[in-house]
Amino acid sequence: MATTVVTMPLTMPAREVLRCEHCQLVQFRTSNSMCRRCHKALDMEEAPAPIAMVPAVDSDSEESDAGLRVASQVKEIRKARHLSQRQLASRMQVPRTYISKIENGKAIPTLGSLERLAYALEVDICHLVRDGRGRREEETAQILADPFLAEIAQYLPRLEPLQRSLLLNQVRDRAREAAREQALGKRRTA
Repeated sequence: MATTVVTMPLTMPAREVLRCEHCQLVQFRTSNSMCRRCHKALDMEEAPAPIAMVPAVDSDSEESDAGLRVASQVKEIRKARHLSQRQLASRMQVPRTYISKIENGKAIPTLGSLERLAYALEVDICHLVRDGRGRREEETAQILADPFLAEIAQYLPRLEPLQRSLLLNQVRDRAREAAREQALGKRRTA
């Protein structure tokens, strides 16, 4: 992580002066946030250990669909981890614009970039390329792991739409009450 030395407000836009933590060079922030001398990221965070799983893509149409899935997954995971595009780019040691292009579907990452994305986001590479069906199956498996919910799930298809709606409303109300009680319990113990 670079140290901000000073921000210089001149008649032109302000320029941030940074000290590289690796080589100690004092410099203006570059457009790609890389040190001019040692070429390391100025906002760099430590990268996690590598993950060695790479899925295969079959055809061109699947490749473009996979690119869109990767784009949405990268953005979703990045936001869930509360990372900015700049922070993710520094973890990968790439320009911020590359992350933007990936998230907007304008660039499809190579296998090497997918691997670095997975490291930077601290996820398995399969999370970046899974489709909606895989995510839905995973969420369903998590829900059905609860024995009570698994038992209720057996009966839902047999209910009329009105009965299903009433049941779901009662479950939602009970969940809200439980959440309120839990929040009050935390406040009392704090």
